[in-house]
Amino acid sequence: MGNSESNSLTDFDSTWEDEDYYEDRTKSKEWPWSAQRNTDAAKDMQNYRYMWRITRCDDVTDHELDDEKVLPNLRFYQNKIPFDPDGMLIEDFHTHWFGDYDRLEHVHYYIQWLFPTHEKGRNASHELSPEAIKLFRRDEQVKKRLLTSYKLMLDFYGIELISEETGEVRRATNWTERFANLNRNTHNNLRITRILKSMGLLGFSHYQAPLVHFFLVETLVQGTLPQVKQSTLDYFMFAVVDKTKRKELIKFALCYFEPKEKFVWCPKSIQIQFLKELECAHEEWLGNAK
Repeated sequence: MGNSESNSLTDFDSTWEDEDYYEDRTKSKEWPWSAQRNTDAAKDMQNYRYMWRITRCDDVTDHELDDEKVLPNLRFYQNKIPFDPDGMLIEDFHTHWFGDYDRLEHVHYYIQWLFPTHEKGRNASHELSPEAIKLFRRDEQVKKRLLTSYKLMLDFYGIELISEETGEVRRATNWTERFANLNRNTHNNLRITRILKSMGLLGFSHYQAPLVHFFLVETLVQGTLPQVKQSTLDYFMFAVVDKTKRKELIKFALCYFEPKEKFVWCPKSIQIQFLKELECAHEEWLGNAK
């Protein structure tokens, strides 16, 4: 996840385009040269959110369900074909791999099948076409299996889904052990980014913000996941397709990030506005406490 020069990142972050006090996206002073925000990450997440927007309209026909060459990810989740190279159906995978932490850590090809995106992956996986994304979201049985995959990976990371309606999560009972694994094996940051992208594309976008908030708390407030912190700020926050929730998460991150002058995930004018709002809220709280 490389860095590049930060003065061009406004081309890759549409989060603030509708803000009255963000008047000119081209002014480099909004994003200081020394800020060193990861522009590769910003571009990646902007492209992802664009794909999400263009697939929101459900305008695909059912005949495309029959094209197994075009829709292998969908057919895999329909339990019709196995994934490569193991030759295992999705329901068998859920049965035999849940809780097998060693295999989930050291085998790498399964994650692209469990959480497909519009991007080409490795290990004989297939990218999702816009048509496949739309068909995937219409199939309730497929979405049920995707939810099982999500729970399986949350368990691997030491996290528990406590509300299927809202996506709220909390630490699992084995969180200490699993967090240690996350800190040791940072390739899981890439996996989590893929999971967030896939869930957003395939009908579970409301699950994104609760999971990202969880990681912000653990990285910035609790300090339990130092090796996940950078990816949480560069990638996870900007996978959230709901712009209002994305802004709330960035505001939360700014509140707990130190030192404030090194916070690079929104323009300085936005930071000033956020900090004023936080100061006013704090003063109001003090007034009510008297």
